[in-house]
Amino acid sequence: MTDLYNTLCEIVGKDFASNQKEEIYIYSRDLGAMEPRRVDFVVMPKTTEQVQNIVKLANENKTPIVPMGGGVTTSGLTMPIKGGIVMDLKRMDQIIEVNEKGRYVILEPGVTEGQLKSYLEKNHPSLRHSMPDAPPIASVTANALVHGSGHLSQRYGFHSEMINGMEVVLPTGEIVKVGSCSVSSFWFSRAPLPDLAGLFIGWYGTTGIVTKLSFRLYPKEKKKDLLAFMTKNPGLIPEIWFEITQLEIAEDIASMYYPSLFQDFIFGYLCVTGNSDEEITFKRKCILDIFKKYDQRDDFKFTKVVPLKKLILGIPLVPITQFADMKRGGGFEYVGPIMPVENYPKAHVLGLKIASEYDLHYASMVRVIGRSNSMMFGFAFPFNRADPDEVKRAREAIQKTNEAVIEIGGVPWKADVYGQQKIIDKMDKNTLLLIKKIRKVLDPNGIMNPGNLEVE
Repeated sequence: MTDLYNTLCEIVGKDFASNQKEEIYIYSRDLGAMEPRRVDFVVMPKTTEQVQNIVKLANENKTPIVPMGGGVTTSGLTMPIKGGIVMDLKRMDQIIEVNEKGRYVILEPGVTEGQLKSYLEKNHPSLRHSMPDAPPIASVTANALVHGSGHLSQRYGFHSEMINGMEVVLPTGEIVKVGSCSVSSFWFSRAPLPDLAGLFIGWYGTTGIVTKLSFRLYPKEKKKDLLAFMTKNPGLIPEIWFEITQLEIAEDIASMYYPSLFQDFIFGYLCVTGNSDEEITFKRKCILDIFKKYDQRDDFKFTKVVPLKKLILGIPLVPITQFADMKRGGGFEYVGPIMPVENYPKAHVLGLKIASEYDLHYASMVRVIGRSNSMMFGFAFPFNRADPDEVKRAREAIQKTNEAVIEIGGVPWKADVYGQQKIIDKMDKNTLLLIKKIRKVLDPNGIMNPGNLEVE
């Protein structure tokens, strides 16, 4: 182990490799309820060549290696289940190129959501990217690779669909390019080539380490407005969303159940954008015409959101980050399954039931993905990390939620190891066999984030 540590220091410099207790402690846990897992080494490469050399070393020694982007995941995905090396990619933080006419950016895995937002606002104010409702230190690359979603997802889909191409260090140390960048100097598309990006998206870092990513950018309209409604009837939500998405004029459609802010009401909202007051007025009228159909009901109320407009239109969404530390104990975890929009009522009742059963604070944040094709339903549980009993209850509530959402037809997103196993138990057996074959080919020594997406 001493020889391994010394070689890591030679690769990245002694200031960027560590086996010290205080640093190992930090990397052995996250904000979620999962129990800590001991790290042996932490290493922070600066270049693709350094990543390659670290991976080759780990492969030769059959040492587990866990890639980490922003480190804000709450489900243990960057905690080493079987020990080994955590590779912190924060130093790889270069925005390599913004192609303004092609509307894409090429960046390294350490580039954060906040960093890219600030860079575009300063240097390319006509462009923007789809930001998740996560802290600004979240990694753009990591979020895209786990099928993240954001404020443009109703219009454009999952963040994984916004990937044009990537450079990847394979578990055996080879460097490959995926997408048009494998043929052209432009990183503009994954089509019309064989779409190999799927070998690295949704795999929890078990098939390779992405060192460069091309991510799509979008026009930034000059004006933005918010329309909202409140209801205590979760059954109305899918119906209203279905009608609104048929108009294809909203940018973002979501809802929040946040008792301390909205009491027992579900707060539904949508954003519209445009380049003129006339365009905004037209879009508002189209939405309000739909709301009029429901405005005579006792369980629906269109709400003027002037006091909340700045709060809700913030990117990222401020109320979510506030709720994450409600208990002032630094603990927060959520299950964010992707599921059919029609399952909203079932999911709403499910979250309330589980929160009551485990005596936890609870909120939900839901976002429509695509034209009402699916939704991300976030079941969120804050907890006080200093209270062992509350941590235990939060962990059990998360496990119960994972089980329950699979039963109603959802698929947990960014699932912890327990949730992953529940997905695997439900998965088609031939699909599991294919996953196993692919991992064996790409990672013959099983060094990449072992324990995650584990197929026996």
